[in-house]
Amino acid sequence: MKLFLSWSGNRSREVAELFNDWLPNVIQAVEPWISTSDIEKGKRWGLEVLTQLEEAKFGLICLTSENLDSPWILFEAGALSKTLDKTHVCPYLLDIDFVDIDGPLAQFQGTKANKEDTQKLVRTINKALETNPIEQSRLDKLFDKWWPDL
Repeated sequence: MKLFLSWSGNRSREVAELFNDWLPNVIQAVEPWISTSDIEKGKRWGLEVLTQLEEAKFGLICLTSENLDSPWILFEAGALSKTLDKTHVCPYLLDIDFVDIDGPLAQFQGTKANKEDTQKLVRTINKALETNPIEQSRLDKLFDKWWPDL
């Protein structure tokens, strides 16, 4: 399953890049995409981003206090929510709380950047797989093994 990693700013990018490397270790069927490493040299970045937004079934929006009003974050969240019944848009809250989010991003169920909430996020990603989700007890063991790396 394609998973789009949205970021804006240095701290947000760093977390998105960590998820890009970490998540396939926990759920091998997930194919994360991030603009910092998945756009080939010479490609038109805007077209590549739009193509990935169209194909993604899950979006992880890395939010910080610095990027709450970022036009690109808002654009990507809107594009990811194109088919609400078939896609997930999940804000990942780094140094903010749910009450700090307003506007369009407030409509999405967010995840705090802690172990318990991140595990719930991983379970949701697993459930969103179109085929062969990992049994929850096995997924929980994989999460516990890989959590220290995140």
